[in-house]
Amino acid sequence: MTSVIALSGIGKAYRQYAAPSQRLVEWMSLGRVTRHRLRWVLRDITLNVHAGEAVAIVGANGAGKSTLLKLITGTTQPTAGRVAVLGRVAALLELGIGFHPDATGRDNVLMAGQLLGYSAAEILARMPEIEAFAEIGDYLDLPLRTYSSGMHVRLAFSAATAFRPDVLIVDEALAVGDAYFQHKSFARIREFKAAGTTLLFVSHSAAIVKSICDRAVLLDGGVLVRDGSPDDVIDYYHARVASQTLRYEMADTAVDAGVRSGDRRASVVNAGFVNASGTPVEAIRSGDRVTLRVHAKASTRIADLTVGFVIRDVLGNDVFGTNTYHLEKRRFGVAQDEEFVCEFAFRSLALGVGHYQVSIALHSDMTHISGNYDWWDRAVTFEVIPGAGVHSIGVASLDVGCRVAPVSAPVERVAAQ
Repeated sequence: MTSVIALSGIGKAYRQYAAPSQRLVEWMSLGRVTRHRLRWVLRDITLNVHAGEAVAIVGANGAGKSTLLKLITGTTQPTAGRVAVLGRVAALLELGIGFHPDATGRDNVLMAGQLLGYSAAEILARMPEIEAFAEIGDYLDLPLRTYSSGMHVRLAFSAATAFRPDVLIVDEALAVGDAYFQHKSFARIREFKAAGTTLLFVSHSAAIVKSICDRAVLLDGGVLVRDGSPDDVIDYYHARVASQTLRYEMADTAVDAGVRSGDRRASVVNAGFVNASGTPVEAIRSGDRVTLRVHAKASTRIADLTVGFVIRDVLGNDVFGTNTYHLEKRRFGVAQDEEFVCEFAFRSLALGVGHYQVSIALHSDMTHISGNYDWWDRAVTFEVIPGAGVHSIGVASLDVGCRVAPVSAPVERVAAQ
């Protein structure tokens, strides 16, 4: 299979000087004196992207994702290694970079298209399509300085994607656009992918990565640490984030009284969802089998402990909640200083697509109203992304079927009395 993008041992370092004067000293020495040190932002990256493949690059801020894309597009050069890219590339790194504020939108489109290697005639032939996709009306013939940021994004994306490229590189460029235009833009990106365009995509959205990309790579500290399916890489990334978060002692963290309350005779240490293999997950496909795992500790002996939870949607509405008393019809006891894990297994997390929060409660009765040991509001946040089932809206993903059949006999009308 042909490699459209081939990176071999790529490294990128920037010079750092203790003071501006040291740069001048080094420059005037004509290379005889070295007053800088190298700060490596990428090290030994080897990656091959095949024709028609959609690959996501994920990682925390500062991991080197944007720098890697700049190396691939040629806007910066590697300190070590070799970059090879085949075909025409369209890069959406900073939408509208190079646009002139005093030129009209139409003139800026002409200039941007020619910078991408297209003739003025080719761009003018596509201008009606660019204008229709951007949907900015008469503003196309007004100076760019009169545009809102959203209009700027619309025009820049329309111009950059007026022609289908061999390789499309996107770096969170649409994050500032409105929801309607984001949906429209991703529909175009999917069309390009279906037509054979190779896609390299940077995003912090697990839903976007899992729905668009065939493969994902994880960067951490400038090093490629994982390369595999989007599900595996995203879950691994979230597991790393979770393990770093758990290093903090939550009991020593100052928490607002409205967020966490209770006498702490028993307290939650941490909580979160894990998938069927036990890996922590924050993005869950609708209908997946997952487990809510609550790790807690008792500071004193408790004979009547109940563990409960409630899931709320993004607006704070209760979606579903229960506890160990209702599930097992009993409370249980724990010894002083005993740590324990309570797991709530969902055979199918039948929630609709969206963001949710989980509050955890440790208490002595059927509800946390009395005998409250620890109530932790918004202890867990997670995202539900589309699953294998039918498309639906709302907070519930119900198991529903349908049947359409012809009416075998005309319906008799009942005469009005």
